Amino acid sequence: MEALRRITRRPIRRRFLSSQAFDPPPAAPRRRVVVTGLGMVTPLGCGVGETWRRLVDERCGVRALTPADLRMDGFDEATVMHTYDQLTAKVAAIVPCGKGEGKFDEEQWLQSKDHRSTSRFIAYALCSTEEALRDANWLPTEPEKKERTGVSIGGGIGSISDILDAAQLICDKGPNHAAVTACATGAHSIGDATRMIQFGDADVMVAGGTESSIDALSIAGFCRSRALATKYNLLPQVSSRPFDCDRDGFVIGEGSGVMVLEELNHAKERGAKIYAEVRGYGMSGDAYHITQPHIDGKGAILAMTRALEQVLLHLVRGKVIAPNDEIESPVNPVSAEHISSKTSLVSPSFWKASR
Repeated sequence: MEALRRITRRPIRRRFLSSQAFDPPPAAPRRRVVVTGLGMVTPLGCGVGETWRRLVDERCGVRALTPADLRMDGFDEATVMHTYDQLTAKVAAIVPCGKGEGKFDEEQWLQSKDHRSTSRFIAYALCSTEEALRDANWLPTEPEKKERTGVSIGGGIGSISDILDAAQLICDKGPNHAAVTACATGAHSIGDATRMIQFGDADVMVAGGTESSIDALSIAGFCRSRALATKYNLLPQVSSRPFDCDRDGFVIGEGSGVMVLEELNHAKERGAKIYAEVRGYGMSGDAYHITQPHIDGKGAILAMTRALEQVLLHLVRGKVIAPNDEIESPVNPVSAEHISSKTSLVSPSFWKASR
């Protein structure tokens, strides 16, 4: 007790912080971010050119789901067929695999350099990344250039350990970032990468999203939540119909999209071709429902507003109708007269006038 009294009687040494305000940080010009490379693995084909060609030719990447697509290796045939029969959705957008033109080469991409197996969604990202880097003509070998090159690629429900392995395979030494935010993962990855360049953390970022969830467990989960389209199982090519009055859910798919983002002056100095400039990035959360957006569309409006504020647009209020697809399509929170080619989130026409 006496020891406690001695402790409480000790004088308290106080450290006072200076009342003098710190000088403001020096103003730095905002670094501009451009797109210099593209890579894709999609249900329409492997590669940007092949995907675009088939899209223009009005080809469809959705097909009927088969028992083999469930990837239930090791299970007996009766179990596989029973699982398949229980699924209410029988369509999917699956990446075409094989050795032919426009097909994903599983033999090449599903084995890593040290002969370990690679997760399919990681393999899609690696394939897209290689195409994007070659398209950007950015394959640095000097340590200092690698240190100024980062990765921001996420998967909606992917494994973090697998994402780490992929980052090591890409071999960039700069910022290493992996968003896992469900359907918004790709957009978040690109937006976060843009800010890393703007803040000077990197000069080049490989950014995008990847996913491969065509398997029995994933499909069964989405079927259970009644999120997948089931009305058009016999007509796969018309089952994906966003904004349609007969829409009854989404079609599960897989693939990857990756782009090379680069600081403007860095791209100009090395003579890189420039597809577009990223002018703004906004995020929001409805805090409403695990899968359904709020019926008034405030979350989407807020995200778009924040992105547009970064390019100094004047916003006006617009009317909103409910729900789901109708939230996205007719919402007009921004007056059309304020939107021009020079004030969009990504503005390719800017370069036609300035280069």
